[in-house]
Amino acid sequence: MNDQQTANGNSHTILLGGIGGDSHSVGLSILRQALTLNKYKVRYLGTQNSLANFFQLAPMCDAVMISSMDGHTRYYLRDFPELMKQYQIRKPLWYLGGNLHIGDACGYEGYFREMGFDRVFVKFVDIRTVLETLARDLDGVERSADCPTLWQSLQPVNFHLPASVSDYRLDLATFERTRREVLAGWKTGYAAQSLDENAEFLSVQPSFPQIQALANSKDRPLLLQPRAGVPGLKPQVKLFKALRSGGAGVLSYQVDSLTRNNNYAGAEEAVRESELTGVATINGFPIITHGVEGLRRVISSVRVPLQARHSTRDPRLLAEISYAGGVTAFEGGAICYNIPYYKDYPLDESIKAWQYVDRLTGIYHDRYGIVLDREFFGTLTGTLIPPCLAIAIDIIEAVLAIQQGVTCVSLGYAEQGNRYQDIAAIRMMRELGEEVIRNLGYKDVQVNTIFHQYMAAFPEQSARAEELIYQSAITAALSGATRMLIKTPVESSRIPTVQDNLYALQLVKQGTLQARSEQVLEERVAEESAIIRREVRAILEEIIFNGGGSLANGVVEAFRKGTLEVPFSPSIYNQGRVVTVRDVEGAVRFLSTGSLPFDRELRSFHQEKVDERRRRAGLSVRDDYLLVEEDVLQIPRGHYERWPLSA
Repeated sequence: MNDQQTANGNSHTILLGGIGGDSHSVGLSILRQALTLNKYKVRYLGTQNSLANFFQLAPMCDAVMISSMDGHTRYYLRDFPELMKQYQIRKPLWYLGGNLHIGDACGYEGYFREMGFDRVFVKFVDIRTVLETLARDLDGVERSADCPTLWQSLQPVNFHLPASVSDYRLDLATFERTRREVLAGWKTGYAAQSLDENAEFLSVQPSFPQIQALANSKDRPLLLQPRAGVPGLKPQVKLFKALRSGGAGVLSYQVDSLTRNNNYAGAEEAVRESELTGVATINGFPIITHGVEGLRRVISSVRVPLQARHSTRDPRLLAEISYAGGVTAFEGGAICYNIPYYKDYPLDESIKAWQYVDRLTGIYHDRYGIVLDREFFGTLTGTLIPPCLAIAIDIIEAVLAIQQGVTCVSLGYAEQGNRYQDIAAIRMMRELGEEVIRNLGYKDVQVNTIFHQYMAAFPEQSARAEELIYQSAITAALSGATRMLIKTPVESSRIPTVQDNLYALQLVKQGTLQARSEQVLEERVAEESAIIRREVRAILEEIIFNGGGSLANGVVEAFRKGTLEVPFSPSIYNQGRVVTVRDVEGAVRFLSTGSLPFDRELRSFHQEKVDERRRRAGLSVRDDYLLVEEDVLQIPRGHYERWPLSA
């Protein structure tokens, strides 16, 4: 939470942050820097703040800018009018922006203006527009007094001292004791109590690992997996059946934001509201709310391998209910569902929570012979993620899971836009993953690779969005990935309908067929592969060294020292020194390598690529942030010739 309180003179003070469970930090990071470069004093709260946080600090500011991207803005701001009435002191300007409703947000500008906001941006807005609007609104407004001592006194202090974490498998006595506490965490947990009964139901469900094994053996084509999650049981079954008929080989529940933040009471309330109004007021499928019985009703109606996708802070109860309900794949990990999503979640606590999930997964295999898949979200923040960071984190997560008895892992990567780099990333992810797991002495572990279609902001023009999805499918097929998570052409504007998902499936199937006649320059893929291999090995070796041979402790230490980072992360446990941009061919490179353990040759490689980009753009080192902003917003603005950016 360090401010950019540089020599900004008597400029206006802006309070900036995200609210509620929303974890999106990329746009906030860009806006923070843009405001600072335009000589504002920025009081930055980061993500996941309460409304009370903003009201406590607002009197010291000239404008308050709140971001909300997960569609639950009404829920987060329901006390706003009452708090405004209590305002007895100097009133700043209030700005609100983001994805303010899970459906079409048209009409909600007036709703939030009536609450008391001065400006409301219900859709994507260019940062330049925000800056111009802010400058006009603050013209002539008296500046607030600078109170640095008071500001500092109101900031939360992080007293967390990392506890030691272990690579050893959790002993059963500790696991059972913890399990009783986990299942008592919400009223639906009790139904998952009997592992014997859970295994009996689980053993006859369609298997995620088995269908992935077929895809890996080339007996079946690339598995297609749409994202899907709605509040009700019947609508979820209807959606799943439609996607299955459209060609989806596997399916998944996308869990809602309230459940992800372990706000089960809020999720239950939102489900009731959705049922009463007939309008979805929650952005996913609330697994905890529906419980074991609800999940079993859904899977028994669909008969397709199912996975739980979520980004939950504490995943333990969700894993228990998911497996008991017939789900044969569970996504997430201690790093990938922490550092990119949460502001203040200590890694040692996260590792221990996920070791419970992995021990539970291993117990189903050890006792009952049931293989369950554990996938890791190598997408991370989804924006300008270099392959080496995604792959290194995937491998770390996989080994931590295998240590607890997991026998099937899926390593994820999000398309960045340069076809050679993306193909190399998927291939090296499998090669290095299998190599590390084998060298550590683990045998008979199934390794799968997951290709996510572009995960950052999508093009607004439908033709460009369709091109991206079609060409992305070609890249995925050429890479040899096991499975592809697909997007829809309406990604930039709304939550997709069933028809949107079915259309996306058709585009993807056409792309995978086209891939059979496509050629790729293997020498270019080999060049990228060589760079990725060197970078990943350097990161992994440093982690093992930092942990004194312990991978778990090495991870905690690596993030503390900055030898491992996630770009654009909201976490206070992420150093934030690593910065990434594209080179002239659209590949992701390091503008700043921070403290990553790269040798001089690797650092020089990235510096040369960035220097070439600067020359092409006519910019100097002082303008580096303009490169980052341009690259983050390049796709939604449509400032590119074709997709992929280099083929």
